Amino acid sequence: MRDPYQVLGVARGASDADIKKAYRRLAKDNHPDRNADNPAKLEKFKEANAAYELLSDAEKKARFDRGEIDAEGNPTAPFGGGFRAGPGPDPFRRSSTRGATGFDFAGGADDLFAELFGGARSSGFRTPPAKGADVAYRLVVPFEEAATLKPQRVGLRNGRTIEVKLPAGLESGRQLRLAGQGEAGPGGAGDALVTLEIAAHRHFSRDGDDIRLDLPLTLPEAVLGAKVRMPTVEGPVSLTIPAGTSSGRVFRLKGRGFSRADGSRGDQLVTVRVDLPADDAALSSFAAGWSDPRDVRGELGV
Repeated sequence: MRDPYQVLGVARGASDADIKKAYRRLAKDNHPDRNADNPAKLEKFKEANAAYELLSDAEKKARFDRGEIDAEGNPTAPFGGGFRAGPGPDPFRRSSTRGATGFDFAGGADDLFAELFGGARSSGFRTPPAKGADVAYRLVVPFEEAATLKPQRVGLRNGRTIEVKLPAGLESGRQLRLAGQGEAGPGGAGDALVTLEIAAHRHFSRDGDDIRLDLPLTLPEAVLGAKVRMPTVEGPVSLTIPAGTSSGRVFRLKGRGFSRADGSRGDQLVTVRVDLPADDAALSSFAAGWSDPRDVRGELGV
């Protein structure tokens, strides 16, 4: 066996905390459950375990540092002869537990294994039973309900219907994972993966976190001013139109847009459009007798 300090990648004189940290990293990277088909990784795992067994024992570590025992815990030859402990238990080796895969686990590493692998040591590193398959779903959310984050109900393949909460900052393509709602399996049920899609709307459109709406006005409403009813994602409201409002003017309704990830909301942007009737004799007669002296296209250079 190589020098245990080299195996763990720490310097001589390293603290117990540094030794433990190095061992944890190697044990995770080379664990048999993750590398069953990689002999090199398994060998590194066994080597790291043996190195930690020696260096985590204060007495054995001190004896190794003084040159009294070698990397395997055997006494070094004090008279230059090839002395080695004979058959039987090594008096300098602590008891260990052998897993079903044949790996020795040092007594000092027991707690680490329980912490790192959830008791995998005592189970012989058997691969846990496979969970059931995940099941994919697509949920189309009405535009208004996506904006206001109204909870949705999802019908599952197993016949159950469950309610899900929509996440703030919702975008089409967002996926929700419903743990344990997939196919059954020996290791437990898989998950349901619900991909959310925001439905298009007849009148509203989304602009980032804002909602846009084109609002038609009659000519008298635009010229004389009026209070008009208009839709929002939370129901109708009244909008005051000042006298002399031109087509294309935008009104902003604060906090009437989509919910953001931080809990705030965007706005509703209302663009008014003056809608003129076709072939209206009275309007045509009025326009014919009225003139506007302004150069409304002067800024266009034409």
